[in-house]
Amino acid sequence: MGRVQDKVCVITGAASGMGREDALLLAKEGARVVLTDLNEETGQQLADEIGDQAIFIKQDIASEVDWKRVMAATLEAFGRIDVLVNNAGILQLLPIEQTTLEIWQTIQRVNSDGYFLGCKYAIEAMKDSGGSIINMSSVAALGGMPMCPAYSASKGAVAALSRSLSVHCRNQGYGIRINTINPDGVDTPMVQKFTGGPLPDEVKQDPKSRMCDPVEIANAVLFLASDESRFINGVELRVDNAQLISSL
Repeated sequence: MGRVQDKVCVITGAASGMGREDALLLAKEGARVVLTDLNEETGQQLADEIGDQAIFIKQDIASEVDWKRVMAATLEAFGRIDVLVNNAGILQLLPIEQTTLEIWQTIQRVNSDGYFLGCKYAIEAMKDSGGSIINMSSVAALGGMPMCPAYSASKGAVAALSRSLSVHCRNQGYGIRINTINPDGVDTPMVQKFTGGPLPDEVKQDPKSRMCDPVEIANAVLFLASDESRFINGVELRVDNAQLISSL
């Protein structure tokens, strides 16, 4: 207990899925959490469930105005920002022939622009005190996934942005670490739209499974948010049960 005691953690897409598990685990380990999402009702319910150490702010992560508002509200409520978990994102499974320019731009707006804005304003808020930024990328950024070209490209942008910013922050002496987590399949509402609903536990517990539970991603987030990972910077952490390197 207390692995992130009193750290102030902003978590985007916190109303469900991986973001929800991140928020619950970080709060359990002592963090004060700022939950953001477009889903105001579910996000506020989670903040109420966590209690006084949580606040909810409705946010479109692709809106620069919203990012400025989230940062200002966080500083007003808690006085500082120690951790940003860029988690919110959208997914479409479509081959290139069916991917319209509108779909492409919508996915880039959220998954790429939103993460750029989050990093930009979090670095500004943290550069005098240090901190940790955890960007949710994907194995789709590292290997070829034919059914999601727009999503893959957006997560590739997140991975490249994170590498660039980790070196920049190190060279500037900001004390800000920037790492990515690269999951394969995670049993979240976003993925369940394509899998037909929640997966049985025996599927997720299968040693050969490509699918994991969101709490397993939250465990990685907790480590990267904590001082236990003080010297880990610019890392791309795959959480994929060796799927990316498998030829089978």
